[in-house]
Amino acid sequence: MDPSETPDPESQDRAATSRRAPLPGGPPRIDRASFVRMALVFYAAMFGVALLWSALSGDGLLYASGLAALRGIQPARDLAAGGLAAAIAILISNQWTAHTQSGERVARTLGALLGRLRWRDCLVLAVASGVGEEAFFRGVIQPHVGIVMASLIFGLAHLAPRRDLLPWTLFSVLAGFLLGGLFEATGNLIAPVVAHAGINVVNLWAISKKYGAGAEGVS
Repeated sequence: MDPSETPDPESQDRAATSRRAPLPGGPPRIDRASFVRMALVFYAAMFGVALLWSALSGDGLLYASGLAALRGIQPARDLAAGGLAAAIAILISNQWTAHTQSGERVARTLGALLGRLRWRDCLVLAVASGVGEEAFFRGVIQPHVGIVMASLIFGLAHLAPRRDLLPWTLFSVLAGFLLGGLFEATGNLIAPVVAHAGINVVNLWAISKKYGAGAEGVS
């Protein structure tokens, strides 16, 4: 074979992903690149809606209140709070996955849906979801309806039409309270964005690495 015709690893990865058959009784996996693109479009749209809503209402997007805006951002405190919250949530979710059947079912189902993601895919998705979802649910929704209703809406937004993913919806509600509490405590979106992105990048990578390859046995 002419060396110039040898496919690069990226092309092989895309081809392998597109050829994957769904696991017996499980959800079909979609092409990795297509999934990442669709997710980025979705989160960009969510962030755009938040910006538009904020502009039309005259409310700020970054701060929880006018008083919080006057206090401003405290980078060290806000980054530390977000990192600590992420670490706690990751620890809890890992223990739930490792020691309960419901947690493992959720991880397996999400892994089958996601397929095998690369580290940079997980990082891009985590940052996009952290910015887009926090701008919408905390920056726009929570100041108008309060932390309880905003957390319930956040959980409903993660409601999937599969019974084995219902615990994930409940976990999302609890995560909503955690992120909403960070927003109220710090007065701005920095801590919840950091926490949200941190939780997602670690959990996406862990789920994809362990369960995304499915029966192919890729480590």
